[in-house]
Amino acid sequence: MTTALKDLGEAIAAALPGEVTGFDVNRCGELSLTARAPSVQKVLMFLRDNSLCQFKQLIDVCGVDWPSRDERFDVVYHLLSLKLNQRVRVKVAVEEGGSVPTATTVFNSAGWFEREVWDMYGVIFTGHPDLRRILTDYGFEGHPLRKDFPLTGYVEIRYDDAKKRCVYEPVKLTQDFRSFDFLSPWEGGGLLPGDEKAQGNG
Repeated sequence: MTTALKDLGEAIAAALPGEVTGFDVNRCGELSLTARAPSVQKVLMFLRDNSLCQFKQLIDVCGVDWPSRDERFDVVYHLLSLKLNQRVRVKVAVEEGGSVPTATTVFNSAGWFEREVWDMYGVIFTGHPDLRRILTDYGFEGHPLRKDFPLTGYVEIRYDDAKKRCVYEPVKLTQDFRSFDFLSPWEGGGLLPGDEKAQGNG
């Protein structure tokens, strides 16, 4: 299987020399292609229509954040060929503030996946027919799966009974960090059943 995937990777790279910049077969026997972001539509169309590939289904589009890298984000496309019983992963790198052409012109199912990547990472998909948030609220600030996004977020939402609507407020933590005394009977459970053996009493 690994040899067949390597042969397939070589054939794809040879057919798309300017668009596919490399390929790899990992230890799990999965083929990964690296492509240039501006060429993603052409690569996906080739993988869908070429008789060697026949990857007719787009399973997922996801993002990966590499904050220390110049091209900070990876957009990863997962494709499935039912006829050949094979999967392929296509990765494209994009810098922060950069964009990737939408895959909705090749696979209709890419629409919601790309909205999720935009919502979570802030990667823009040019030509997308309806690029807006899908998991967070419309007033949400930032993109929560970025590595530099704070764990508490920037704002919190609550229902204001006086205003009869939801309001956004800066995050306020009600309890500061403190050290707990687990030997105190008020903060710790004391000796649990069975622990007496560890104390040498049993």
